[in-house]
Amino acid sequence: MLKGKKILIGITGSIAAYKIPFLLRLLKKEGAEVQIILSPFAKEFVTPLTLSTLSERPVLTEFHDKNDGKWFSHVDLGMWADLFLVAPLTANTMGKMVAGIADNLLLTTVLSARCPVFFAPAMDLDMYHHPSTQSNIEKLQGYGYKLIEPVEGELASGLKGMGRLEDPEIIFEIIKQEFEKKKALKGKKALITAGPTYEPIDPVRFIGNHSSGKMGIAIAQTLAAQGVEVELVLGPTSEIVAGQSVSVHRVTTANEMFEKSMELFREADIAILSAAVADFSPSNIANSKIKKEQGLMSIELKQTKDILASLGKIKTDKQILVGFALETDNEELNAIKKLKAKNLDLIVLNSLKDKGAGFGFSTNKVSILDNKGNKTEFPLKEKTEVAKDIVDSIVNILEDKK
Repeated sequence: MLKGKKILIGITGSIAAYKIPFLLRLLKKEGAEVQIILSPFAKEFVTPLTLSTLSERPVLTEFHDKNDGKWFSHVDLGMWADLFLVAPLTANTMGKMVAGIADNLLLTTVLSARCPVFFAPAMDLDMYHHPSTQSNIEKLQGYGYKLIEPVEGELASGLKGMGRLEDPEIIFEIIKQEFEKKKALKGKKALITAGPTYEPIDPVRFIGNHSSGKMGIAIAQTLAAQGVEVELVLGPTSEIVAGQSVSVHRVTTANEMFEKSMELFREADIAILSAAVADFSPSNIANSKIKKEQGLMSIELKQTKDILASLGKIKTDKQILVGFALETDNEELNAIKKLKAKNLDLIVLNSLKDKGAGFGFSTNKVSILDNKGNKTEFPLKEKTEVAKDIVDSIVNILEDKK
């Protein structure tokens, strides 16, 4: 699985750096090509000689070789890699990654990487739980980087708690799984809808909802990191979209989202409709602002076009269609009805009754139901992690169709 794969490992100044030679041996045994980059302080914890011997490559620490003046291009390194792992990642380097500071070769290469980037924090438990660290982890995930969470155990300080670098064997398996997913998704095209729609009443007022688009954007970024060509149809939101291979199509109304989705769906292998599309829009839109004195007491509404049902009618056996169900009552029953009625392969169910789930939160709690009667429940997670669960479910369908 890893034969010929090009993997960058960036090591920062943490005592947990001693684990990386063990990971390096596993990767090399599997046939991967591994290039090590050290931060300036990492050399205090693991020697370049050890790493170069195991990797069979010179270990890079500076922008150029001080002996012969040879330049090491961070751009070339970023383009060379199939996967970039930063492990162990200290709080200091994490903060620099979030801010885009590029004061060493490792950091400039992170900014130049075109491949999936994984980061594995390692630090004392109080540092890990500090609000700034947790905020930085969330921001890196928002950039599309993938977190390998630390584990609980004895720490260098003598304390016990969360902050230990994950074991090399587990990191190795995570890397293998990444390439397995990428193989299944290679060459695929995806359509994602995200965010709200705004249905105008007059030039200044509209009917809308509280959707931020965070969930759909996280899915788009997760797929893009796997090499999928993503078309993201995005309603009005202030959220920033980052990630390779994501083409953003901005729309405002339900009809605009319908038209763009119908256009893009024919070329899509996967369609995930996470947008909170308005079910109704005003029948008549005023040309100028409606004044209070005019005494408007009611607004006549008409149904909008059902994007999910329309795509379900034209879906082929080679396409995967995923819908969302945000419910408040009889959640599972309503989700199953929607799954069947709209010819879906999967439906992602969440409830507004669950604390921390739904509109506006960075977290979500979902259940994923398929058209074969299977249901998988997940605990409350960051939406970036929920996106991975959804993508994993899609990969399972693709594997079954082989």
